[in-house]
Amino acid sequence: MKKLLTLAALAFVAGCATQNETSAPLSLTATSFDALAGWNREDFSSLLPVLRQNCHRVMQLPPETPLGGADELPYGREAGNWSAACAALETTTDARSYVQTWFQPYAVDGGAFYTGYFEPQIEASLTRGGPYQTPVYERPKDLVRTKATNGQMVTGRWDNGQFKPYYDRAQIDQGALDGQGLEIAWLKSPVDLFFLQIQGSGRLILPDGSQIRMSYDGKNGQPYVPLGRVLVQDNELASSAVSMDSIRGWLEAHPDRMMAMMERNPNYVFFRRDDGSLAQGATGAFGVPLTAGRSVAVDRSVIPFATPLWIETKLPDAKGQPAPWQHLVFAQDIGTDIKGAGRADLFTGWGAFAQYVAGNLHEGGRMVVLLPRPPADSSAP
Repeated sequence: MKKLLTLAALAFVAGCATQNETSAPLSLTATSFDALAGWNREDFSSLLPVLRQNCHRVMQLPPETPLGGADELPYGREAGNWSAACAALETTTDARSYVQTWFQPYAVDGGAFYTGYFEPQIEASLTRGGPYQTPVYERPKDLVRTKATNGQMVTGRWDNGQFKPYYDRAQIDQGALDGQGLEIAWLKSPVDLFFLQIQGSGRLILPDGSQIRMSYDGKNGQPYVPLGRVLVQDNELASSAVSMDSIRGWLEAHPDRMMAMMERNPNYVFFRRDDGSLAQGATGAFGVPLTAGRSVAVDRSVIPFATPLWIETKLPDAKGQPAPWQHLVFAQDIGTDIKGAGRADLFTGWGAFAQYVAGNLHEGGRMVVLLPRPPADSSAP
């Protein structure tokens, strides 16, 4: 799920917590595993499958392949940096010993801020009819990315030899893509589509009860505007009241203003049908299926893909109260609004409780980055 957008979920709340999301230089302090709150209580037996999944993906890449990460990181920014640790993993049965041997923890200075995202389950049809009138579009053929004269990548379309910005949300809503055969499914509500695009992937429940997954397949290149921020600026919602449910509630309570409000966010996401196993999460930007409670979206310019992160924060419990949450997670996705050091978006899975947790997770905390040790520095026997 390309958390662009995995798009970052709950990205619409981001505008209400800008102090936690401003990009700042990465500053790390080496620490020890003994200093990680809750480390001794971690369920290490569940880590081996995710560690092996990451290593399998990394070892498919040429050694010089960049995984991302800030210049300040001492190691782990290229696939080849992981070769020794991944080779040792092949014979490992003790995840705790393995991690402590092959990784060095570094605390991210300045604190952390966490949000959540999930796979929504939405009623849909593969054909248009009855209540199913809102199209889910696949990626248009004329949507291209190219390098501008300043070297930056830009998204747009060619029109009579001129490169122009791609259609924005309002133009698409008004029919800019009609007649191209891009519709891959139909939803009951444009609000459902909007939230599917926020999450970056989702499960469509068809009329016969079967399910298929829609996965992220690109965006129009227009800026992403958090709707929560807009509603607060317009005095429609109090900043303390912004959540996934409150935004959806406002949209559904104002059908005459609903489309215009959503079009304040010109960003638009396209999808593809993903026939992968529904027993797993959607495929993240790193190219591996996401694992609920173990996968996070990060700012790839700061944290490399595959990197383990120790998170100390709070998650909403079944009674709606924030409860301590201290676990090892892995950088496997990215998000449009996930920017800067100490920023991560936790994949919570699918279903009602996953939606509830993701929609109510916006907490501070601590982040510790676990970087692979160079072979000479590991404490392996």
